[in-house]
Amino acid sequence: MKNQIVIVEDDKEIREGVEIYLRSQGYTVFQAENGKEGLAIIEREKIDLAIVDIMMPVMDGITMTMRLREKYEFPVIMLSAKSEEVDKVMGLNIGADDYVTKPFDVDELLARIVAQLRHSQTNSINSILEHEDIRLDLNTRTVSIKNIEVKLTKTEYAILKILMENPKQVITKNILLERISEETPDCMESSLRVHISNLRKKLRDISDREYIEAVWGIGFKMAEE
Repeated sequence: MKNQIVIVEDDKEIREGVEIYLRSQGYTVFQAENGKEGLAIIEREKIDLAIVDIMMPVMDGITMTMRLREKYEFPVIMLSAKSEEVDKVMGLNIGADDYVTKPFDVDELLARIVAQLRHSQTNSINSILEHEDIRLDLNTRTVSIKNIEVKLTKTEYAILKILMENPKQVITKNILLERISEETPDCMESSLRVHISNLRKKLRDISDREYIEAVWGIGFKMAEE
């Protein structure tokens, strides 16, 4: 299957030039002229890599990258002008994997795309967490039980991910809060039990069994039948 790439760039000449070149190299390419259009394509298509300009109308590249990192793990290469050095650093800090400075050579862009896709495909081998009949996909940030998707909040997903990474270990409340703080800084000890209760109910509603066990006075772990 061909890798699918979206180029999000408000300069039509750059956008179309990159598409023509990448198609000649065997890639399937989608175009968007701003971040809002780019996210719509990503929701609709199975995208393997995004090329995102920093400065765009409607929704800029920084905002777009922050939004897609809430749900997707595929590589993002940012395009930036030299005058946007601060924005470029910000882009890398919020989840972009690489950047190319304008004006750029398409051969250099292709080399960076190949490197990022190779790295992504290597990582995808270990991107699935499974515990009994729960499946958590780290790339798409989706959770399913018996092929039925479970809709989780960002905090619920972060909690389940930690528990599934350590299925036989009891994770204390303090460790849970510490490990999810980067993804969900708004989660406090007072609300953690509510998030876990909601998570347990959502999992139980699919299969009518408990997947998370409370260890009294210590913390939580994945339950075993």
